[in-house]
Amino acid sequence: MIVGEQLTIDVRQERDRIVLALRGELDLLGAPRLQSEIESDTVGAADIVVLDLDDVQFIDSAGLRVVLAAQERTKERGQRLALTPGSPQVQRLFSIAGVSGHLHTIASADAALV
Repeated sequence: MIVGEQLTIDVRQERDRIVLALRGELDLLGAPRLQSEIESDTVGAADIVVLDLDDVQFIDSAGLRVVLAAQERTKERGQRLALTPGSPQVQRLFSIAGVSGHLHTIASADAALV
């Protein structure tokens, strides 16, 4: 588990995927922590990467940037990336930024990917 000032990332292996469960704020301070975890060997070895955003209370443009970078990085490695919806604030930012339709969202971290 990685703990920062305002962001906690719990990394866990579940069946066919690795889940990064984020808690707190994914902002300018937390974004580099998530980027580092995405680049880790553990995450790089998984077929499916899930960003569990259910406990993210706030996301800013830096957080959005690292989520989009994660999407590109997993694609480069031949992985699948999925996200849980997150809070209304997270969903609103994705909608305003126009990326909601480009991110694969699943109901929960253990939901089936289609």
